[in-house]
Amino acid sequence: MLLELDDITLRYGRIEALHGLSIHVEEGEIVALIGANGAGKTTTMRAISGLNPLASGKIRFAGKDITTMRADLRVPLGICQSPEGRGVFPGMTVLENLDMGAYTRKDRAGVAADLKRVFELFPRLEERQKQISGTMSGGEQQMLAVGRALMARPKLLLLDEPSMGLAPMIIQQIFDIIVEINQQGTTVLLVEQNAQQALARAHRGYVLETGRIVKEGTGQDLLHDPAVKEAYLGVA
Repeated sequence: MLLELDDITLRYGRIEALHGLSIHVEEGEIVALIGANGAGKTTTMRAISGLNPLASGKIRFAGKDITTMRADLRVPLGICQSPEGRGVFPGMTVLENLDMGAYTRKDRAGVAADLKRVFELFPRLEERQKQISGTMSGGEQQMLAVGRALMARPKLLLLDEPSMGLAPMIIQQIFDIIVEINQQGTTVLLVEQNAQQALARAHRGYVLETGRIVKEGTGQDLLHDPAVKEAYLGVA
């Protein structure tokens, strides 16, 4: 098992945001975590990345207990996140942003190979590698955020709302690239409000409501679950 969250609880002050949440991700999977705004999806991602400490529970990665490990030490282990809202460095060029993704690495030949891979996945980034990232469109910035995360050569890629604010055609393209990244050997944990697109591509999924897992199953099972369809897919 690559990632295991075991009965984790997380609080913001007196507010309990996650209540005894347990999920797991096997190596090679795409796992989708879906839910409404405020369900705790981003909080779960921040817990995995080490940005928010747990009140209780355990997080294990590749068999290692990382519950109290600092966030910056989790990146070399193989956990890397493309954050909600993209979070590119707006005053830097595309290439400088991608270089920042590889800041923990010393293997220059490997970094060069991964840069080539990112440009193959996102030809637009190669075309615009000297452009200041803050002047790019939302879709291009999303490609850059995912590409930057890939430059860390993650074992587990955390994607937080990659389709947010994008045009339908770009959303389709982003999800197709997520599948390609997975097929190339990277495990993906995907947080998405676009449940239709996420579940259609996920091997497994979890439904999160107010900090608790209320359903889990294969992507296809959840996609065709009447309660999930009514609540998240707009189908009665």
